[in-house]
Amino acid sequence: MATDDLQFRDASAVLDKAAHENFPVAPFFLPRSWREELMAVYGVVRLIDDIGDSDLAPGAGHAHWLGVDPADARDPLRLLDAVEADLGTLFAGGAAGHPLIRALAPAAERGVLTPEPFLALIAANRQDQHVSRYETYDDLVAYCALSANPIGRLVLAITGTATPERLRRSDAVCTALQIVEHIQDVAEDLRRDRIYLPTEDMSLFHVSEADLAAPTAGASARALIAYETERARCLLNEGTPLVGSVHGRLKLLLAGFVAGGRAAVRAIVAAGHDVLPGPPKPTKLRLVREAGAVLRGEG
Repeated sequence: MATDDLQFRDASAVLDKAAHENFPVAPFFLPRSWREELMAVYGVVRLIDDIGDSDLAPGAGHAHWLGVDPADARDPLRLLDAVEADLGTLFAGGAAGHPLIRALAPAAERGVLTPEPFLALIAANRQDQHVSRYETYDDLVAYCALSANPIGRLVLAITGTATPERLRRSDAVCTALQIVEHIQDVAEDLRRDRIYLPTEDMSLFHVSEADLAAPTAGASARALIAYETERARCLLNEGTPLVGSVHGRLKLLLAGFVAGGRAAVRAIVAAGHDVLPGPPKPTKLRLVREAGAVLRGEG
């Protein structure tokens, strides 16, 4: 297979994951230029996360495109270092080695993107390699500032709508979405030996790690999940005015983000806060209803 074909295969395998995300990545109603740049951003974000989670497809050539020795091809920290170096080359005006990072070139050349959000995401995934528990809620929020908030900031940058107030609201929405995802994925994360429920809260509700490994949640674990879900809901409410601060098609996109979070919260509540059998997922009808409520400014 030719080099170009291999690069296309490896890049496409990452980009195709957009269809399975909890939120719309680059929906059809956005201007084409936004869709292209959002997909380029998604490709790099997904690449960084897949490296951090060791979820790269077997046999993919990502290490090769990043200039990493084959002996280090399964080393997340080495690959993350290489992504950071490749981004540095791109933002310095050079040609990146990885096709997904090269796709950022038009937005970088327009000056709408800076490396900082990507560096924060890399820092979060480095942290995942040696931190698997979070003592306090503040510790978890600080992690979300690296792992989630850059996404909203990248969207606002691409659409040219960033202001200090919008960034603050966006951070609240993104942190809430990350916490909701952690709540949905308690069982999956535990299989990776990661827990994103604050340790001090687990102690407060008398929940042990063994309780989280059970097939279904007991009363104490459900109470803990209810507590963390309410925190996420409050953050979503804090960030929701972001939607009303913009207009047109961007408003639809941001409403989709918030609606996805609200619908996921409702699904968790509907499951009796028992997330251990698997992540509670909202129906498409619920997503549509929540989006309509957000657009109408309903709480």
